[in-house]
Amino acid sequence: MGILEKQSRRTRRIGQIQKTLLAAAVIGGIMLIGGAPSPSSLLFAGKRNKYKFKYQAKNALSRLAGKGYVIFVGDGGRHYARITPAGKRILEFEEQKTALQLTRKKKWDKRWRVVIFDIPEIRRKTRDQLRKTMREAGFYHLQDSVWLYPYDCEDFITLLKADLKIGNAVLYLIVEQIENDKHLKSHFDLK
Repeated sequence: MGILEKQSRRTRRIGQIQKTLLAAAVIGGIMLIGGAPSPSSLLFAGKRNKYKFKYQAKNALSRLAGKGYVIFVGDGGRHYARITPAGKRILEFEEQKTALQLTRKKKWDKRWRVVIFDIPEIRRKTRDQLRKTMREAGFYHLQDSVWLYPYDCEDFITLLKADLKIGNAVLYLIVEQIENDKHLKSHFDLK
């Protein structure tokens, strides 16, 4: 396995740990010190190095706190991580992204969802983040600012627009036909 593959796997694993910890914070907080069962036994099944997991969980929580997604609160000598409104928004966004990928197993309604955007150069980071997120979600890059998806993704796009604060710069279209769409159908394995 190459260096890039290892780094990519590590990044995905860290992201999964952060998402799991965010979800746990929603349920009722994560006890950092105290007599509760270990987070590793609650979150993951199977044999794992508990010390390595505690280190990874602590680092993931620190990164989440640095991003403003969780805060640490104390209660009677115990410390908990609680999710913030920004963390709830990010968690909801991640849930929508996962749901979007699960819709690929549904029957196609023969309509294309087209997302077009016009974000000025002054907001280049936002534009790049939008492209990266759409690529990760499985959208097809049709042209410079035109992306395509065969299933309903309106909720996902709405959350994305709200998260990136780009409401009027992004348009969501439902299209009945696109000429020469055979390569698009084969890309998404549509019949």
